[in-house]
Amino acid sequence: ILMVDEKGKNMKCLTFFLMLPETVKNRSKKSSKKGNSSSSSNSKLPPVCYEIITLKTKKKKKMAADIFPRKKPANTNTTAVQQYHQQNINNNNTIPAPNWQGLYPTIRERNAVMFNNDLMADVHFVVGPPGGTQRLPGHKYVLAVGSSVFHAMFYGELAEDKDEIRIPDVEPAAFLAMLKYIYCDEIDLAADTVLATLYAAKKYIVPHLARACVNFLETSLSAKNACVLLSQSCLFEEPDLTQRCWEVIDAQAELALKSEGFCDIDFQTLESILRRETLNAKEIVVFEAALNWAEVECQRQELTATIENKRKVLGKALYLIRIPTMALDDFANGAAQSGILTLNETNDIFLWYTAAKKPELQFVSKPRKGLVPQRCHRFQSCAYRSNQWRYRGRCDSIQFAVDKRVFIAGFGLYGSSCGSAEYSAKIELKRQGVILGQNLSKYFSDGSSNTFPVWFEYPVQIEPDTFYTASVILDGNELSYFGQEGMTEVQCGKVTVQFQCSSDSTNGTGVQGGQIPELIFYA
Repeated sequence: ILMVDEKGKNMKCLTFFLMLPETVKNRSKKSSKKGNSSSSSNSKLPPVCYEIITLKTKKKKKMAADIFPRKKPANTNTTAVQQYHQQNINNNNTIPAPNWQGLYPTIRERNAVMFNNDLMADVHFVVGPPGGTQRLPGHKYVLAVGSSVFHAMFYGELAEDKDEIRIPDVEPAAFLAMLKYIYCDEIDLAADTVLATLYAAKKYIVPHLARACVNFLETSLSAKNACVLLSQSCLFEEPDLTQRCWEVIDAQAELALKSEGFCDIDFQTLESILRRETLNAKEIVVFEAALNWAEVECQRQELTATIENKRKVLGKALYLIRIPTMALDDFANGAAQSGILTLNETNDIFLWYTAAKKPELQFVSKPRKGLVPQRCHRFQSCAYRSNQWRYRGRCDSIQFAVDKRVFIAGFGLYGSSCGSAEYSAKIELKRQGVILGQNLSKYFSDGSSNTFPVWFEYPVQIEPDTFYTASVILDGNELSYFGQEGMTEVQCGKVTVQFQCSSDSTNGTGVQGGQIPELIFYA
């Protein structure tokens, strides 16, 4: 018997009464064979023929997400589901179906329907600067659960009961990205809005979203955006991101200083870069970058970009440029003719280059230390033979991977084993077939077994745990030394480098022996 309530809907218990008639019949026959034939007490059998079986099972409770795994709704509901998703994007205030909740099996999905949805909204935000605002709906309970700032705003002691809140300092796209995280538990970041999203996450204390923004910025960090991110990381007080920015700026200083983003930094960041001791760049490049920044700063301050105004916006930062450390040609053809220096400053610097008694200068006259390159040597010995190692335009190649971000500045190559000789070298660095850096240059070998550096024009950024291909095509008449007893893994300082053979190698170079004995890098 299945026991339910009066309406026949809710099951109260599941009990089955089972009567066993065969048991009664058998027991009657057995009792009749016994001697007690007329006893009235024996004519009535005890009710042992009834057994009560209760069908109950103990199962672990499951959440809705376990019972209803995420899958596409039935064809009849597909249009409705797509309609709600589109409504979230466009905020078109479409009236939902009476039973829209039934389309979504989990609380997370049902909560996500409320994202950017006017349905049951009890607050609205006018987001963005004047002239670029967007009105976005919100639900106080959901927002308070996701942010302590919203909790204080709506339910704290000083809460104000406002139906509309203006937020002029946050971009609408960034605010929507934050709302999407709070409502949907989804992180949707884009390169052009991630900084604004980080600002919103910091302002409303949404730490996990802020951490995701920082991770996004770190993975997309390059010489092109390092200066801008340095400025922002200081503003947002993100020391890890700041350190990563400095690593890129130091190693790829000339690329960073020539980037468009350098002109967008604030004055404080400009001073910190010009003061940097480990900046790996020629001083003439630093000087030209400072002038480019001054020209853009004049535009920001609505000043005519004259020499006087450029010097005015640079202020004392001009003296952080180490003009006396420039090569004399760079100074004579560049800084001396730029007009940014006074006549007295120009004369004093010329005397600094030439006179035995040097004048006192306001400019820093000590050269920057720059970065000291590290060398990863992958062979334990080298040798030469009468018929090896020969070139004539064939490719020597090896693959490598590192466990930390480094910047490959060049390769160390073997030279002639038959006296002094000159080689032409085309070096190349690739990742999955894409060329990241290449250079064509010559180097002179003195006949020793030493390695000779060949440099890229700019250091190439290498990400960890990914194999890159280092290649060189040498052209020279003389045979050279070659490495042997190669190692598959080399520990160089705090960096571990792994090597494996490359299919691009057509001249015999591999892990065990050949050319490209050294990787030269900054770490």
